[in-house]
Amino acid sequence: MEDIPVTFLFEVTDPGIKSLVNEEIAVTINGEISYLNFKNGEARISRVMQGEQRLSVSVDDFGFEDDFTPIPLWMSVLPPLIAILMALFIKEVYSALFTGILVGTFIIFFYRGQHFFEALFNGFFAVVDTYVLNAMMDKSHLSIIIFSMMIGGMVGVITKNGGMKGVVNYLSRYANNARSGQLVTWLLGILIFFDDYANTLVVGNTMRPVSDKLKISREKLAYIVDSTAAPVASIAFVTTWIGAELSYIHDGIKTLDLPETPYDVFLNSLQYAYYPIFALFFMFFLIWKRRDFGPMYKVESMARRGENSPGNESINTDGFGMESEPEEGIHARWFNAFVPVMVVVLGTIAGLIITGYKAVGYHSEMSFGGNISGIIGNADSFSALLWSSLAGVVVAVLLSVSQRILSLSKSIDALVYGFKTMLTAVLILVLAWSIAAVTEHLHTAEFISSSLILLELSPYLVPALTFLLAALVSFSTGSSWGTMAILYPLILPASWLICQDAGLDYDTSIAIFHNVVSAVLAGSVLGDHCSPISDTTILSSLASSCNHISHVRTQMPYAIVVGSVAIFFGTIPAAYGVSAWILFPLNVLILFAIVRMFGKKHPKVYLDGRKT
Repeated sequence: MEDIPVTFLFEVTDPGIKSLVNEEIAVTINGEISYLNFKNGEARISRVMQGEQRLSVSVDDFGFEDDFTPIPLWMSVLPPLIAILMALFIKEVYSALFTGILVGTFIIFFYRGQHFFEALFNGFFAVVDTYVLNAMMDKSHLSIIIFSMMIGGMVGVITKNGGMKGVVNYLSRYANNARSGQLVTWLLGILIFFDDYANTLVVGNTMRPVSDKLKISREKLAYIVDSTAAPVASIAFVTTWIGAELSYIHDGIKTLDLPETPYDVFLNSLQYAYYPIFALFFMFFLIWKRRDFGPMYKVESMARRGENSPGNESINTDGFGMESEPEEGIHARWFNAFVPVMVVVLGTIAGLIITGYKAVGYHSEMSFGGNISGIIGNADSFSALLWSSLAGVVVAVLLSVSQRILSLSKSIDALVYGFKTMLTAVLILVLAWSIAAVTEHLHTAEFISSSLILLELSPYLVPALTFLLAALVSFSTGSSWGTMAILYPLILPASWLICQDAGLDYDTSIAIFHNVVSAVLAGSVLGDHCSPISDTTILSSLASSCNHISHVRTQMPYAIVVGSVAIFFGTIPAAYGVSAWILFPLNVLILFAIVRMFGKKHPKVYLDGRKT
């Protein structure tokens, strides 16, 4: 009889006490007692089951028995695969995501022993009463929803009080044509490096009116916003990502008992961070040379002619259904938008420092500057985003009322209307989170990982395999963070042991280890850029008021090109010992050559409508 590895998840379902359950609890599975360490109300245990059999589980006084019928692991890829294919082909994301979730719930109920129509019936309602509901009950998800609504409300106020038009007028001094407008957006995307969510929403909303006036397509704006957010946040020293990255690295080196520190491993891995860095260079070359290719060239050409690509709203609106122009008679002042936006940016940084300092509990004798990365890495990023966005809304309203630009009533109307316009984005996010939960319950990522990791490869090819694996998992689950959480514990020990089994010396092994650390991160970002169910990709579409599927369709070719160059001319040669001092200049030249050879040039369009 076939042995089937099974992972049992024990979860406290009461959200009121879930975070309080952190203890060791005895669990009995088919008569075998195990002591599980619960953390935040969750614990997992792996067992080997033999085909269909009777399953008996008890926790303290609670117990149940049921027939164990394993779900074929290949079915775990069906929900995300169907959702992604439907979204790309029918170009409608809501029904695609709903269908993907329904496929997953049907599979789960069907293999619980229910008949076809019974499983379909129960699965249909489980989409809402289980997965959508749980997605909205998650604290981090609610934080993102509220933060997004606050940003939308703030944009509504600074649009009506003339602040946004004032910013457009001011930036027009520096961004007076399509190329300079894109360069300013690219630079802002790099400067707001500390968090990818804040990056996408702040840069996208700020630059959208400017890009519309300069006849830059919404798709190009979304691409610049999306492809600067995660790449910068993933490799910068002081970001909301660094804590999770260092935690996974620490666990890996602790398991292997390596004489390395997590931060040293992270710093050494940056020389192999090809995709995030190359994505920034590639984007700069496209902008500087005024060239595009593939679907992006088509939509950019339409924008230069003053036409709007299918699926997007009129470029004469701000994307929220509100006119970009302030009310008649209002003088446009740039600081009425700049000040609230800077409150969000600086407030987020301050919130990260405050919450991080509390978390690590550093004493006065420790150097604050020396520990800033550790502080922000341990910060509560969601609290920081909520505080800063609320402060930005309050400041925007106060500026409007104190200068008698808008009455309090009109300010609140603009604020509430901004909230309302976020409904479509919130709906997509909730559905994306729901299908991510389905893939977790079906162990999609584990199936993909275990299928590919069993391949017997040369240790020099392990970083390349890791990069592809991370991209595939991230694409399927829509989460770069989730991909890192899944792959780091699997890949780091495996890569080191493969190197040792091959008889490689320490220096060669640790170099490949550093390459693998970076490959997980880089592949996660690549998959995230290509996935229509990724939350950062969705937020980039939202902030740019771009049709979501159109954004994915135009960004994906660029991401794949950069990813291909990164793996074939970066990751693989680096594993064989080629120096980064050679590979980085070589790859930059290759990317520049691709832009020159395949990119088609756009005319230079100025604010006054002139073309050259």
